[in-house]
Amino acid sequence: MDSQDEIPFHFVTPLKESSALSKKAGTPVLIKLENIQPMGSFKIRGIGHFCQKLARKGCKKFVCSSGGNAGLAAAYACNKLGMPATIVVPEQTSNKVIQKLADLGAEVVVTGKVWDDADANARHLSETPGSVYISPFDHPLLWEGHSSLVLELKAALGTQKPGALVLSVGGGGFLAGIVEGIAKVGWSDVPIIAMETLGAHCLNASLAAGKSVTLPDITSIAKCLGAKTVCDRALECAKKYKVISVTVDDREAVQALEMFLEDELMLVEAACGAALAAVYSGHIQRLQQEGKLEQLKGPLIMIVCGGSGISLSELQNYKSQFGLL
Repeated sequence: MDSQDEIPFHFVTPLKESSALSKKAGTPVLIKLENIQPMGSFKIRGIGHFCQKLARKGCKKFVCSSGGNAGLAAAYACNKLGMPATIVVPEQTSNKVIQKLADLGAEVVVTGKVWDDADANARHLSETPGSVYISPFDHPLLWEGHSSLVLELKAALGTQKPGALVLSVGGGGFLAGIVEGIAKVGWSDVPIIAMETLGAHCLNASLAAGKSVTLPDITSIAKCLGAKTVCDRALECAKKYKVISVTVDDREAVQALEMFLEDELMLVEAACGAALAAVYSGHIQRLQQEGKLEQLKGPLIMIVCGGSGISLSELQNYKSQFGLL
């Protein structure tokens, strides 16, 4: 932070041991509860930081494209700053999220089938003088904001290092921020398990091809992971650091979010279920058996990224869709 008196919009979230996940994984599991951030996700770290910095430089209005969570974080930050915000969302965005955005005072523009379409419109709208475009994931200030999570982990764990970190990947901004954080605290040797749902697996597809790949469409229910192309910085990080890319299907993500609700009494969205499925579907154990992940010397840290795109009725719909009732 440039200014010592500037208070971030995010807050330090709890790091809690999960006995259910520890038992399932066969190793101590600590969950970082980003789902209790303002607006329900980690996004406020990067986007709040971005908005505060740019507001200080004289920006008059923000325009953000979003599948939901980034827009809510931007609307919240602009509301706090007393600045106008335009949030451009795709047609599949729920009425609940659109209402939340409006309640925060944001102008909401609904356009296009997927996030990429909304993003093209947001870039166009931000060409108005005084307006600044906010990417949900592709900007150094976002990554710097997200890196604060690792500084909190370091403060909580003291001299202990994590055995591995588990997180969900959408456009890759969170991954880029976590990598920036682990470089800051000297944890560059800590493996990161990057979880995606099939049908929103732009990082996995790019790593398999050895270059940036654009998915033809987003077919996963985890719409908040729905960028067709991962940001270049995340791909660079995944190649340079110990990043293990894993995909799960939508059914596994839904099962994981239901089991997490049973175990921890917290409801998170399918995009977050992708990360939780690393343990609930046995992927951590499988990676160890295959020799892709060494035995963990410290706790497994699972980042519960949260998300606004879920309700009990939507969970019921998912369960019936995948025969989980």
